[in-house]
Amino acid sequence: MLIAGPNLTIDRTSTIPALRPGEVLRLANIAVTPGGKGLNVARAARSLAAPALLVGFLPGHTGRAAAALVAEEGVTLHGIPAPGEIRSTSVLFEPGGRATVLNEPGPAIDEALWIEYEGAIDDALTDHRVLVCSGSLPPGGPVDGYARLAARAKDAGARSLIDANGPVLAAALAVHPDIVTPNLAEAENLIHGRSGELVGAVEDARLRSLLAARELVQRGAVAAVVTAAAAGAAVAWDDEPTWLDAPAARERNPVGAGDALAGGLVAALEAGAELLEAVREGMAAAAAAVETPKAGALDPRRMRELLAAMAR
Repeated sequence: MLIAGPNLTIDRTSTIPALRPGEVLRLANIAVTPGGKGLNVARAARSLAAPALLVGFLPGHTGRAAAALVAEEGVTLHGIPAPGEIRSTSVLFEPGGRATVLNEPGPAIDEALWIEYEGAIDDALTDHRVLVCSGSLPPGGPVDGYARLAARAKDAGARSLIDANGPVLAAALAVHPDIVTPNLAEAENLIHGRSGELVGAVEDARLRSLLAARELVQRGAVAAVVTAAAAGAAVAWDDEPTWLDAPAARERNPVGAGDALAGGLVAALEAGAELLEAVREGMAAAAAAVETPKAGALDPRRMRELLAAMAR
């Protein structure tokens, strides 16, 4: 798979007894790793032995350092030099399981640099059957950036999966991407202008997800997968939407679960699976990923156990 993850980051993950704004706080168990949604997708693909190429911007000295860390993980990266320095993301875990994520926007790019990025995607599309567009665009990136990439994938005979939100997702729907994978909060924000955080296993998550998935197809997606955290996911295409319950997982780090879902889903598609079975594999990958400390990483044996549990 080819992964467009332009806005890479350096993740600083740590634990804290309690998040108390306005105080001086001491962190522990600090881990520094490269990050970004696109990289999480690549990690999941690598865990599943699915060949993947990640294309991202590498701003400044810290961007080159991030590229070296990515290479140490065994992920194949095509990096495009960019001005400024790479952004940082702070992930804070509290003992009760609550996670707080602080995302920087990253340094700005211009249209010329984005055109260079599109050229890199064009060059790589000849060797890949699915393009995954994942995560935020850097400041200055065109709001229709993923729409433009999805259109190029279609011209090259490749399928596209868009994991984005807000205006970027809205613009992508206009070019009829093959699959979109927002979570329920992101889908409802786009459809109803309803803002909110991730929606978990709330009482009406199933109905709301089914309605949102159908609406996204009506707005242009060939297929839509709307996730509702531990509750499950709704899948819509030509037929009536289908609901899939998520397998029970021992949550350790929920960050990157949606990225692992995208990686597992596309790996299954490239292996010849039909859409619904591919979504099941993606959901099992996501459940396995939340049981690991690193975003996007997963144990493929555990994924197969969870997939078998879904079948039962």
